Amino acid sequence: MLPVEKSSKVTDLSQQVILIYGRAKIGKSTLCSQFDSPIFLATEPGLKYLEVHKVNINKWEKFIEGCSDVAQGKHKFKTVIIDTVDELITFCSDWVCRENGIHHPSELPHGKGWHLVTSELRRALVKLAMLPYGLVLVSHSEIQEVETKTRKYTRYTIPVGGKNKNIILNMCDIILFIDSEVSKDGGEKRLIRTKPSMFYEAGDRSGKLPEILPLDYKELAKYFQPKEGK
Repeated sequence: MLPVEKSSKVTDLSQQVILIYGRAKIGKSTLCSQFDSPIFLATEPGLKYLEVHKVNINKWEKFIEGCSDVAQGKHKFKTVIIDTVDELITFCSDWVCRENGIHHPSELPHGKGWHLVTSELRRALVKLAMLPYGLVLVSHSEIQEVETKTRKYTRYTIPVGGKNKNIILNMCDIILFIDSEVSKDGGEKRLIRTKPSMFYEAGDRSGKLPEILPLDYKELAKYFQPKEGK
């Protein structure tokens, strides 16, 4: 049946699909732990010093099982954190190989192996994103060399290639690059970059966020809080 009324804007931070990426140990997981009632689907170590609810994921089948448990809704969690999506893609690729009796996706002709990985990854992530919970994808960063006709420069992005990268970037409502700057006194200032740049991946479909924020969950969340009187 076709809808009678337009859908409402989703302005709650806990209902967004968000990508958070940056270098190792810069504070990505700590930031994620402060989201509303999070459950971590942890695909790699790194949460030892955080008190969080987590499910350790060491293969694709375990991830699908975790997604199924989340989808049933018999829990108190409001935000699903995949930490990291980089390693999750490896598990997806390994599963495709096991299912097809191969050692590497490139062994199937005409790119079929890579297509199977991309299709399975898209299917699982889109299904998870459609649930009534927030979804945060965590990734490391890498420096990419970019060369145009007129210049050469470096750009920070996620260490995911090809169509898998497009799936992740395109499905996210907000892309946050966790960066740092050295202050005049020699100290490090950690911050969040939210707007597109030729030097890094970032974006904000909500239009609510300033270009730069301190690495502080409260500073991020305040832009999604309802205004007084509304």
